[in-house]
Amino acid sequence: MTRPGAAVIGVGFIGELHADALRRAGVHVAGVLGSRPERAREKAARMGAERVYNDLPELLADPDVQVVHVTSPNHVHAEQALAAIEAGRHVVCEKPLALDAADGLRMLRAAEAAGVVHAVCFNIRFYPVLHEAAARVRAGAVGAPRLISGHYLQDWLLRATDWNWRLDPAQAGSLRAVADIGSHWLDLARFVTGLQVTEVLADLHTFVRRRLRPTAPVETFAATHEGEREAVEMSTDDAAGLLLRYGEAARGVLTISQVSAGRKNTLGIEVDGADAALAWSSEAAEQLWLGHRDRPNERLWRDPALLGPDARRVAHYPGGHAEGFAETFLGLFERVYADVAAGGPSADPAYPTFADGLEGLFVEEAIRRSDAEGRWVSVERRKE
Repeated sequence: MTRPGAAVIGVGFIGELHADALRRAGVHVAGVLGSRPERAREKAARMGAERVYNDLPELLADPDVQVVHVTSPNHVHAEQALAAIEAGRHVVCEKPLALDAADGLRMLRAAEAAGVVHAVCFNIRFYPVLHEAAARVRAGAVGAPRLISGHYLQDWLLRATDWNWRLDPAQAGSLRAVADIGSHWLDLARFVTGLQVTEVLADLHTFVRRRLRPTAPVETFAATHEGEREAVEMSTDDAAGLLLRYGEAARGVLTISQVSAGRKNTLGIEVDGADAALAWSSEAAEQLWLGHRDRPNERLWRDPALLGPDARRVAHYPGGHAEGFAETFLGLFERVYADVAAGGPSADPAYPTFADGLEGLFVEEAIRRSDAEGRWVSVERRKE
């Protein structure tokens, strides 16, 4: 079998994570493409890339590239992914899939027509105990889900001097905290419960109304920004509170924030069912809490010997040897590249596809409308 080759568009924090996971999965990183070639050349060696491309056509002309990983700013996801699909390449795209559902739908239709593998990096699913949670809910272990609650909190944009391209609506879109981290929670809730959001009531807020933007580019999660700055008025959401309806069966409550001091990257989710409950926190990622009424509660540790087959397949180490954030990308890519090796997407892919990314965009559109109109809004899922 020919060793698969990949190219990564984007050389920031997430692009480096992709390259690291690809190497661990046995995928050859043929090259990288950055917005600034000089910066890409600085990062290429660390990313294990053989080449630095000057532009997208040069990347797509490389016969060593079978898969393109899009980790660039949100506003170019659609054009880059569509170009890769037209060139017959498989595509792995960071979330959000696109700036709006219209582009997301075009991307999905193009990928389906071309028969290429298409995936979205909702990597949080690939903590093994979350696969265990999903399997238990599907098996009826908690009964019918009733209440799905949780949060995703960060503090990296707490201060007015904090800056990143995600704060620019032209690059990131009109939703920020919701699209950046809330999208992960919303996808995870759907993965674990199997339920789709049907209606939303959203309250978005911008707490830091004016920020001091550095005149030079800044990397994600950079601790300090030196140099000249300019004042910029902000319009995108620092935080959000969401009420969610999952049809008539279940309700959801979600808090999202990128301005919560001390919370570096904290996702928590709880599913309360008719018979039992389960909960997970990224700050205790090796454990799944299991709640009962008539007997003691339990904590299930990530141990392949104790997990069901779904979770065992995405666990990489023996129990007691902690797996973390980086392994979630590895687990995702292992499943994606199994389909790449087979020549196309399977009938039931074991990873989130462009269809999952589009679902997130539909919900985000409803969130945007709900906040603007101050009312419950139904999620519209368009097919054309």
